[in-house]
Amino acid sequence: MPETVVITGASAGIGRATARLFAERGAHIALLARGEAGLDAAAAEVEELGGRALALPVDVADPDQVEKAAEAAEAAFGPIDVWVNVAFTSVFAPFDEISAEEFRRVTEVSYLGFVHGTHTALARMLPRDRGTIVQVGSALGERSIPLQSAYCGAKHAVNGFTSSVRTELLHNKSHVRITVVQMPAVNTPQFSWVRSRLSGHPQPVPPIYQPEVAARAVLFAADHPRRKQYYVGASTVATVWANRFVPALLDRYLARTGYGSQQREDIAPETSRGNLWQPLDQAPQDDHGAHGIFDDQAHSRSYQAMTAHHPVLTTGTALGALAAAGWAARRSLKKT
Repeated sequence: MPETVVITGASAGIGRATARLFAERGAHIALLARGEAGLDAAAAEVEELGGRALALPVDVADPDQVEKAAEAAEAAFGPIDVWVNVAFTSVFAPFDEISAEEFRRVTEVSYLGFVHGTHTALARMLPRDRGTIVQVGSALGERSIPLQSAYCGAKHAVNGFTSSVRTELLHNKSHVRITVVQMPAVNTPQFSWVRSRLSGHPQPVPPIYQPEVAARAVLFAADHPRRKQYYVGASTVATVWANRFVPALLDRYLARTGYGSQQREDIAPETSRGNLWQPLDQAPQDDHGAHGIFDDQAHSRSYQAMTAHHPVLTTGTALGALAAAGWAARRSLKKT
């Protein structure tokens, strides 16, 4: 029987790339997002790759919309086997330049959207005692950086909330699984869509990876959900471990480099209003696909992710990445 999969944020970026991989193995996929052009294009790709698609325009900040989408998915395809939470939005700006309404909106989508998706999935999975929930997290949920206070707060919240749910499932000896995939910087259209008050074009902090790298990790986590979390990219591992062992040094390093590394002054920002309140892929010609504008900088492989299911190799990668990160931070600070 084909598996039934729900993916939020499926119209672009990691969600779009993940839908393609599930489609290649014949899954039936409910695609949730706000932008109808992106949704329609994603659905067409799923069908072309051998899966079945159901495009559902949904704002994940609204729990009623999420619930109705789950009902539609199960009516079309049967019981949900895998639920993947990806959808997010953000504001690139210093904290004191973000309004209360903007901060609330980021939180409602990027944190409460995960809560609503998880709650809706569990309502169906727990009575059946089976199913998997994959949360697409971020290294920024472990280590915050400047200019992304709302997003970092949301990703920290996702980690805390998911850990609580996971321990409840363990307590109840449930066969429902929940896991998190902690992502590095990924080349998605979000950096052209995000609401920004920066002078340059927002960019992910290098090293940058292609969405397909993230999608392969999501697929692996869905197939092997017993682990609490997975790290993608050596930069993610280095960030997590550096924050645990040299947090003060990392504070100073990010204070010095975090503004410049998140923007390109040689590229004019495409929009300042962003997709915070309305999608930017609504009109038929506005589909952006999975990739952003940083293809020339993005890596198509993560050797660290390939070793993620080998504990010894993962530990070695972590120690090597931590040493490299510490050396780079100290060298940068000595120049100041």
